[in-house]
Amino acid sequence: MGNQEARVRGLAARAGGWSARHRWAAVGIWVVFVVLAMGLGSAAGRVDVKDSDQLKGETHTAAKIIEDAGIEQPASESVLVQARNGTTKATDPEFRAAVTDIVAAVGATGRVTDVTSPYDTRTISKDGRSALVQFDMRGAADTAGERVEPVLKAVERVQKDHGSLRIEEIGGASMRKQYSDAFGDDFQQAEYSAVPVALGILLIAFGALVAALLPVALAVTAIMATMGLMGIVSHLQPMSDTANSVMLLVGMAVGVDYCLFYLRREREERDAGRDAGTALRIAAATSGRAIVVSGVTVCVAMAGMLFTGLAEFEAMGLASLMVVAVAMVGSVTVLPALLSLLGERVEKGRIPFLRRRRRGGSGESRFWTTVLRGVLARPVVSVVVAVGALLAVAAPALGMKTSQLTLDQEFGDSLPIVQTYNRVNDAFPGGSEPAQVVVEARDIKAPEVQQALARFKERAVSSGASRGPVEIRTYAARNVAFVYVPLVGGSDFDKAGASLEKLRDEVRPATLGAVDGVRAPITGQVAGSHDFNEQLVGSVVPVFAFVVVFAFLLMLVSFRSLTVAITSIVLNLLSVGAAYGILVAVFQHGWGASLVGAEGVGAIVTWLPLFLFVILFGLSMDYHVFVVSRIREARLRGRTTKDAIQHGVVTTAGVVTSAAVIMVAVFAIFGTLSMQSMKQMGVGLAAAVLIDATVIRGVLLPAVMALLGERNWYLPKWLHRLPDLTHDEAPEAVAAASPARTEGERLGV
Repeated sequence: MGNQEARVRGLAARAGGWSARHRWAAVGIWVVFVVLAMGLGSAAGRVDVKDSDQLKGETHTAAKIIEDAGIEQPASESVLVQARNGTTKATDPEFRAAVTDIVAAVGATGRVTDVTSPYDTRTISKDGRSALVQFDMRGAADTAGERVEPVLKAVERVQKDHGSLRIEEIGGASMRKQYSDAFGDDFQQAEYSAVPVALGILLIAFGALVAALLPVALAVTAIMATMGLMGIVSHLQPMSDTANSVMLLVGMAVGVDYCLFYLRREREERDAGRDAGTALRIAAATSGRAIVVSGVTVCVAMAGMLFTGLAEFEAMGLASLMVVAVAMVGSVTVLPALLSLLGERVEKGRIPFLRRRRRGGSGESRFWTTVLRGVLARPVVSVVVAVGALLAVAAPALGMKTSQLTLDQEFGDSLPIVQTYNRVNDAFPGGSEPAQVVVEARDIKAPEVQQALARFKERAVSSGASRGPVEIRTYAARNVAFVYVPLVGGSDFDKAGASLEKLRDEVRPATLGAVDGVRAPITGQVAGSHDFNEQLVGSVVPVFAFVVVFAFLLMLVSFRSLTVAITSIVLNLLSVGAAYGILVAVFQHGWGASLVGAEGVGAIVTWLPLFLFVILFGLSMDYHVFVVSRIREARLRGRTTKDAIQHGVVTTAGVVTSAAVIMVAVFAIFGTLSMQSMKQMGVGLAAAVLIDATVIRGVLLPAVMALLGERNWYLPKWLHRLPDLTHDEAPEAVAAASPARTEGERLGV
């Protein structure tokens, strides 16, 4: 029976069958696709997101004015000169001598321009113990970090000559260099270590080198092809380094998972005594279908990021969507061809101490068999305990506070420049990251414009939004002026945000806003954070609605069951809620933060909740679709619903566990990075996948389905006209399909 020929319908089954019959053609097409994508992407080059396109609102308007005017803003640097004791003042000869030496030293490097003394610009703190020497780096601002080292060394030499003073440099270029030196290799190591970690886990799972290499090889080639496609697509939707990292993370996770699902099913069927061709057809019709349904669902979830209106999110969403689609196509086309080519050689390179465990074709896990026996015996108790535990874990999320992390929150004391940043903010509140008012007028030198600028400067201080000094830089030839306003509140985004609102809502309308033809958007770090938060908050509802509604519809048409679609959404939301709760408990409240090498920073980074929702909602469908597909297949074979649940969960437990371990390990790597935002992302993703693969799929899903019984397959009559996408089943499953009826629709294909 297992070796009979049968016509199987369904995209995945047909694709797998064609690839197995034309294996060299399938492999060749895949190789050509990967090489062509990489070549075209390299030739096209990657267009990255511009600063002017990062955000909407005033930040975007200001960036567009600067870009349209052709003004290249240099990277600004400052040198803090500060007395180490309470007696030395900026007026003392020693202090003045140090300032003179700094001005001469940085100017002599030939890398800077517009060096100003604090005695000319009045950048001396109120207590007289601190002063700022300011200058600009020559050349483009985005590459200034590569040229700043000689300037840093010059400042270090002056520090050695003036030991009684604290002399430290800070600015965009020096911060970028120190960040790159400290964490650039950190990121690369995390990305590169994902491959060997996944390979090591697969070696344990399969016990053979060739079988373990297949999923990794396909995941890596999918990532390589997507990198090339990103270059091509970036000319329509700009990309970014962040999008590249997220693409690699998602690509490695789903690429390995999809191949793992397929390969384990093929091996299971061969262990059951079926010949190679039949085993491959069954794997294509069952796991192949699950991969297609899962892949499309993940793509829809990733597409949700396109609704944020934030260029960085749009880039991440599109890059993730592409890598999932490529991995999905590769898994149902080139993988069957490779398995057909390799045959028994897929077992080559066996690891001596890892014996292959044969289960007589059952493929059932003893551990999960024991667990399931208890769950199915007491489904009500299991649901109550599991839901209660998940709600308890999710409870801290009700008090979630989101915020852009300040430099000291992001890095703690791991970077020396963080201490310099804090000292500058203490001595000059808001001075290290002032608000920038970009003023555009028909004639920037017109008397009414100049008067408005003067009034703005005066009222910015008198309103309490700034303590000064407020500086104005005019580009007369381009009719643009920049006004730099240190905000009261400094690095405290909540307090500085209140100062920003005063500038925007009170000071500007009464001064610059009263002059016809003048535009004066306010930008800067605090303004950017404010605009980002507003844009993100405004996009939460449409993103959530899009992802949930389309995921529901996909599950509905894929399984033709209203019950399965509803339970899928509810279980996924519980999983995401639990992940949110863990994030808040660890990073906001600091509970157990030391266990993950983190610090309780009092807030969750603003972009993470929405990002996690989209990623987790997509990835959770991997396991859900795989497990439910196996349960449905067993039901079609004639088993009772309870037996089908038992069979479906225990036979998929091994592959789900292996896939989950790989995902958790890959995500946990990012949790080891020093940046708090990366730690939060890694820990959140790893915790959610762990919960999803154990509590959700191993306990709650079977318990809920056991309680629902035949109602699991219910489809109201008025929904019978929906497209029927349930034809991808194993040949023998179709032949042995039970004629049983549910409350709504006949169970069949």
